[in-house]
Amino acid sequence: MNAPRTIAWIGGADGHVRLIDQTQLPTEVVYRDCRTVEEIWEAIRSLRVRGAPAIGIAAAMGVVLGMQKFVGRERGAYAAKLKEVTNYLRTSRPTAVNLFWALDRLEKTIRPFFEQRTPAELTRLLLDEALAIEEEDRRMCREIGRIGASLIADGQGVLTHCNAGGLATADYGTALAVLFAAAEQGRTFHVFADETRPLLQGARLTTWELQQRGIDVTLICDSMAAQVMKEGRIKLVITGADRIAANGDTANKIGTYGVALLAQAHQIPFYVAAPSSTFDLSLATGDAIPIEQRDPREITHGLGRQIAPDGVKVYNPAFDVTPARLISGIITERGMIQPVTTANIRATLG
Repeated sequence: MNAPRTIAWIGGADGHVRLIDQTQLPTEVVYRDCRTVEEIWEAIRSLRVRGAPAIGIAAAMGVVLGMQKFVGRERGAYAAKLKEVTNYLRTSRPTAVNLFWALDRLEKTIRPFFEQRTPAELTRLLLDEALAIEEEDRRMCREIGRIGASLIADGQGVLTHCNAGGLATADYGTALAVLFAAAEQGRTFHVFADETRPLLQGARLTTWELQQRGIDVTLICDSMAAQVMKEGRIKLVITGADRIAANGDTANKIGTYGVALLAQAHQIPFYVAAPSSTFDLSLATGDAIPIEQRDPREITHGLGRQIAPDGVKVYNPAFDVTPARLISGIITERGMIQPVTTANIRATLG
């Protein structure tokens, strides 16, 4: 089945970005056209586009939008404007490392050509690199699915948290790529999807993607995971990641750490699926991963309706960090990292 494209560049060098507005799912599939870097910033910040790989792609395309109309030929002018645009996009969300990786990559790619090319030629180079990032992510996701599919057995129950499917990437996903690939290989299994409070990405997005592909899925509240595990319905847990430190500590959507602890308590393997671009080898451990704090209204006004009294204090971290010791293996496009150690990560990623 051909799933809707999460994000795409429409047109040539003077084109724009078209993305699925994920805040409208699952009841409506709405496409949003972004023609300015400010619109991309807002789309990332407000979770219209989300998931570490998709955020990276959106940021890369946002750089192109930010540079499209720049015509300054003074020495250093293009470089200064580019730094202004990338620094602005870096403020959209702090945890997903793919965003920073993509921006760094565009800056590095174009740096040797600042004094050799016209502004239009430089912006075309940026677009080519942004499209290359999108295509590479597509290939990486397919390879993650191929490598991880063997983990899924016939009749197995699998739990996933948040959304790590095609909506979080250029295509196919990371954690869900493993499930999609296993289904394509003819295996039948049952997925339990945590609702994933407070923004319900599991309920709104993961169940929608799995239904679109005809995969058997049951939605559960986050607080039900322990009971479902105790009943023996779950034999494997697999999630995505937003940033992975050099030792394997993994930041993912809030609640993932709790799921990993539950899996350990019930002796259930817990796997992470992520592309190499999600690793941040500059951070020795997960203690250094910045954790985004989001608007209290996401908790006090769930889905637009006030559900808490005025004035109540709110703590709303968007992510938590699962220690490497709780992770059975990390599935990447370059192979399975197992056991999860600094040495094995560096050996696999080269």
